[in-house]
Amino acid sequence: MQNVTVNVFPGGFNWGIYVAQHIGLFARHGIRVGMQETPNSVAQMTALSVGTCDIAMTAIDNIVAYVEGQGEAPIGAQPEFFAFMGSDTGFLNLVAAADITSIGALKGKTVSVDALTTGYAFVLFEILRRNGLDPGDYNVVKVGGTVQRWQALRERKQDATLLSTPYNILARAAGLKQLARGIAVLCRYQGNVGAARRSWASAHKDAVIGYIRAYVAALDWLYDRANRDEAIRILRNELPHMTQELAGQTYEELLDPEDGFFRNGRIDVAGLRTVLELRSRYAKPAKQLGDPAKYFDEAYCRAAVN
Repeated sequence: MQNVTVNVFPGGFNWGIYVAQHIGLFARHGIRVGMQETPNSVAQMTALSVGTCDIAMTAIDNIVAYVEGQGEAPIGAQPEFFAFMGSDTGFLNLVAAADITSIGALKGKTVSVDALTTGYAFVLFEILRRNGLDPGDYNVVKVGGTVQRWQALRERKQDATLLSTPYNILARAAGLKQLARGIAVLCRYQGNVGAARRSWASAHKDAVIGYIRAYVAALDWLYDRANRDEAIRILRNELPHMTQELAGQTYEELLDPEDGFFRNGRIDVAGLRTVLELRSRYAKPAKQLGDPAKYFDEAYCRAAVN
């Protein structure tokens, strides 16, 4: 049995991993997964670079950024980083304080991000741009991952941020305003992926393939509505603060047939092109990025999923 450490941001979007652990899918495919939570992308990418984790479930924008030497962690360019599996669109939602009723009302206000140059910051900037707000029309502060940004927004330390499901549901329940869904604005976007170092993946090919097979099987299980009640029990076991009602709403959003988890583990290449377009527009130092194949290797997924 191969031990595999997977670094994640805490939240319901890890549901596939929770299910694969609880119903024995990882073990069935010869791996034992240990989860390692990260507070932010700088810590996560540092862990991946030094090998304190084997796999990172992360925004593919982080992988692109560090391959190109544009990351915030002081670890230099990381040409070893690559994505081997696509998971979802990121489930991104622009959420604002209760008294902000439109995106235009964010002019002169403060928005928060995980990191200023990686992750989903550029999605936030693009949503604002398409609604008439250019950089300089608003202030940007670096706060950390989804949990940290949600807490800061709730305490009104900032005026708006991007929240991934289910934190947008929590925000709505608290009276905050959901102003936009990222995927509705961008149409196609590759969000979270399974990522690793190329040398580690090459040396542990069976573990990578087993991880993909278990993850995809877990999503198939989740999408079967006959398993909905058990799925919610598993989620609440992992996230005890989550109410039954919130878990039910989370199920409907994360497992939406159109915009939910990807069923086959493949990278959305058109969505990755959107990532590269945004990074070409906003990243510093400026680079024009145009070759999606530089950042992922679909051979593992082809071997895992027929």
